[in-house]
Amino acid sequence: MKRAALRMRKAMGARALLTAMLMLMSLLGLAAAANAQVTVGGHVGVVFPWVTRGGGVTTTIADRFQMGFPIGVTFKGQSPLALDLEMIPSIGSNPQTVTLTVDPGVVWGFSHGIGVGMRMAFDVNSFQFGFIPLVNKSWDFKEPKGIFKRYFVEADFPVKFNRPPFLPGNNSFTFATHFGLGF
Repeated sequence: MKRAALRMRKAMGARALLTAMLMLMSLLGLAAAANAQVTVGGHVGVVFPWVTRGGGVTTTIADRFQMGFPIGVTFKGQSPLALDLEMIPSIGSNPQTVTLTVDPGVVWGFSHGIGVGMRMAFDVNSFQFGFIPLVNKSWDFKEPKGIFKRYFVEADFPVKFNRPPFLPGNNSFTFATHFGLGF
C-alpha cells in the first residue's frame, strides 16, 4: 500500500511540474502574441542522443544507436521570444523502433545567434512525457541561396517521465545534440 501511495505522489509531482511548465509557456506565449508583426520560419535537422541515464542504467549511442529528424515551425514577433512547434520522428536499433515526439516550446534569442529555451515533450503512443531545456547557437549564411538562411547546433537535455499503468515508473535524463538548417 505504501508503494502505491509513493507512486501516486511521484505521479502527482510530475503532473504539477508539467502543469506549471504549461502555464509558464502560455504566459510567455501571450506576451509574444501581443506584438502585431509575426514572422514564420522553421527548421529541419538531425538529432543524436549521446547518453541517457534512466532506471539505474546508463546507455550510450554505442549501446543503442538512435537518431531523430526534427522538423519545426517557428512563430516570432518583435520580442526575442519565439514559439517553436517541433516534431521528431526517430529511429533506433536494439530493438528496432520508430517513435514520434511532439515537443512544442519557447526559445529566447540573445545576441550573436545564441538562444535558450524550454520544450514540453510528449512521446506519441507512449506513457512517456517530460521537458527539454536547450541551448543553441546559429550562424547566418553569408550568401543564402534558396530557402535556408542559417545553420545551427543545439544542446538538448531531455528529462522524461515514464508512467505505465500498473508498472513501476522511471525517469530518464539524456544529453543530445541537434544539428540543422533554419529558414
